[in-house]
Amino acid sequence: MSIIPLSSHGNTPFEKLLGHAPEILAPWGLLEAAFFNQAAFDLDFLEQIRRALAYSNQCKYCMAKAGPPEENQEDIRLKTALRFANKFSISHLSIDANEINQLKEYFSDSEIVELIAFCSFTSASQRFGAVLGLEPMNVMR
Repeated sequence: MSIIPLSSHGNTPFEKLLGHAPEILAPWGLLEAAFFNQAAFDLDFLEQIRRALAYSNQCKYCMAKAGPPEENQEDIRLKTALRFANKFSISHLSIDANEINQLKEYFSDSEIVELIAFCSFTSASQRFGAVLGLEPMNVMR
């Protein structure tokens, strides 16, 4: 269920909600595909970031998709990115030059830009769903 009924545009409940504005849905989907079809980060890396952001952004739909990020991550790059994503979603204003310099220990400039863009895009998607009350499919009627 959501506060606004789902439209007939799109495939997933999220897309059907955004489908009320099809001129936004189409490029939104293209941007999402750009993140998941590029080579800087593998799909599991991005999925772990998405999961972490879902809990910070309180998107019930996104939290139910796969649960929280995996615990006890061994990959220092992923640990660093998850720490950054959590801080970013709590208060992007808390991100300063020191935070970016910490990222530079493990990521190139282009990877940092991509990570921040992914966190921004994903947070926007999740907050959109949360504000409109998008719930997991097994709860939807």
